[in-house]
Amino acid sequence: MQTKFKRHQKVKLLVDPNPEYVEYHNQDEDESVHPIIKKGMKGKINILLSNGQYHVEIIDEKGNTIAYIPMQEEYLEAID
Repeated sequence: MQTKFKRHQKVKLLVDPNPEYVEYHNQDEDESVHPIIKKGMKGKINILLSNGQYHVEIIDEKGNTIAYIPMQEEYLEAID
């Protein structure tokens, strides 16, 4: 299968992900402290899922992992 992105490649979200599929890194925290994952946030490719979507690790400005989301290739943009 030919893919556009490689593992650990940095990407930017072009659309808001479905909140139902957002998996926060620290599940023990109160939901009110979880940041909203939205368009424009940056992350890196974790793995390619069996359904063809990418499992994306969302990273904050400090480099900390805050969440994981599944995302279609056309809704991601490569960044340096």
